[in-house]
Amino acid sequence: MTALKIVLSIIFVIICIALSVVILMQEGKSTGLGSVAGMADTYWGKNKGRSMEGALEKFTKFMAVAFMALAIVLNVLN
Repeated sequence: MTALKIVLSIIFVIICIALSVVILMQEGKSTGLGSVAGMADTYWGKNKGRSMEGALEKFTKFMAVAFMALAIVLNVLN
């Protein structure tokens, strides 16, 4: 049981670091003055799911779920 806790703790730390890096890599949500003039609907804004920013958002959601699940598992094991 101790080996399982150690392995899960190491995975948890890796997920924490990866989640921090992915969040810091994302751009801000403020669109600036472009939203006032109606210029927020650009090609990249419409196809956000296929861009790097969309991939970072999906990866962030996956890592957040993994973080929460692993935190609950580690709490139950203690």
